[in-house]
Amino acid sequence: MADTYEACCERADVAAAAAKKATLENVRERELRAERTWRSLANKAQAVAEQRERLMREKAEQ
Repeated sequence: MADTYEACCERADVAAAAAKKATLENVRERELRAERTWRSLANKAQAVAEQRERLMREKAEQ
């Protein structure tokens, strides 16, 4: 996965800050959707990294 957990979290934080500063409702909603998407991608990236780590440990034990 190209995006790391940290990078996705950073993008989510940027989107959250933009939503907080938005004066237009549609812009705020767009940024909140972006934040949710980035947080979801961050969780997936973390899960993939954990799975990869687990598989590498299991392979090393064999």
